[in-house]
Amino acid sequence: MPLSERSLKMTDMRFNRLALLARKAGMDLLAEARVAVFGVGGVGSWTAEALARSGVGRIDLIDADVVAESNINRQLMALSSTVGEPKAEVLRRRLLDINHSADVRVRIERYTSANADTFDLTEYTHVVDAIDSLADKALLILRATSTPHLKFYSSMGAAQKLDPSKIRVDEFWKVKGCALAAALRRRFKKSGDYPRRKFKCVFSEEQSRPRFSDADPDVSGAMMYDKVAVNGAVCHITAIFGMTLGSLVINDVLSRRD
Repeated sequence: MPLSERSLKMTDMRFNRLALLARKAGMDLLAEARVAVFGVGGVGSWTAEALARSGVGRIDLIDADVVAESNINRQLMALSSTVGEPKAEVLRRRLLDINHSADVRVRIERYTSANADTFDLTEYTHVVDAIDSLADKALLILRATSTPHLKFYSSMGAAQKLDPSKIRVDEFWKVKGCALAAALRRRFKKSGDYPRRKFKCVFSEEQSRPRFSDADPDVSGAMMYDKVAVNGAVCHITAIFGMTLGSLVINDVLSRRD
């Protein structure tokens, strides 16, 4: 779809509050941006929502999972009526209902070493990593930071947290108090294969809450993606993570107006 069809008009009531901040130059830049969100669960679904409501014109959603009842407490597109449907496809319908001019593409698959070469990261202006699997996440970090001119942002662990005031943004090697970031750093050091450049992460400094064995969920049939365990998570944390990632993209795009 050409820019002229995606561009947000200053008179479009859906985005008139955006226009007051972004001006026409910013709105055109947002319409032209192309963003990939890898993983559209508790964090990535809210990132995609922020992008669509902020006029980002081209959004790719990459996720292999389907909506489960256990997703309803924290994932944007998870409803009783959408259980069993592919998450990315449900989310695509919602984003197009927000902005029918957007170009929203879906890949219902997991990003892994087996298919990473089929993803051309050079076609994106921004990539957001909201992947759960440690191996897949590490691979995307390495590939994205090796792609010239690509702006890349990553979510660290949002599970076992309750305090939104502890959520921060910082460069990956400066992240503190996050077990996922620590595990990624150990993996990079062990392999000797490091990210090629610095990148910003959303994380929480809050000490992880204990995991109570008397509340272990039934995960039969769930897609575990190599997770060792299923951890607790709440909407107000995962949503703030996702919205913060969206803000990093939006603010970067708007910074190029002048």
